Amino acid sequence: MENKKYKIGYTTGVYDLFHIGHLNILKKAKEQCDYLIVGVSTDELVQNYKHKTPVIPFEERVAIIEAIKYVDKVVPQTTMDKYVAWEKEKFNVIFHGDDWKNSDMYNEMERKLKAEGVDFVYFPYTKSTSSTMIKKVLEEMSK
Repeated sequence: MENKKYKIGYTTGVYDLFHIGHLNILKKAKEQCDYLIVGVSTDELVQNYKHKTPVIPFEERVAIIEAIKYVDKVVPQTTMDKYVAWEKEKFNVIFHGDDWKNSDMYNEMERKLKAEGVDFVYFPYTKSTSSTMIKKVLEEMSK
């Protein structure tokens, strides 16, 4: 068995209309840690920062993520502040899509968490597939 670079990894997402981009991030994250914790955004959090409600209800999105073999633990994500999650879960690394890299919010989070010894690993965002794109296709088909 290969040596894992990190003990505990953490990643988050809405995971609405689950697709291959979601699966790729979870698989790549698990390849780099022994134990992967996944934060699933609550409906309220998504409403607050995306100003829309997920198509798939929170409990169902959690059930989908729990069923994936790369995932060891699922927790609700109730805030975008990853430091709050770190205080509870004490992970060594955060995995995220690079669409957030260098944003003001993530630059600040990286600064705070790096002081605690937490690394950030960014994966290329899957541009070919997104839940927003799937929703648009479904809307067009229903016309």
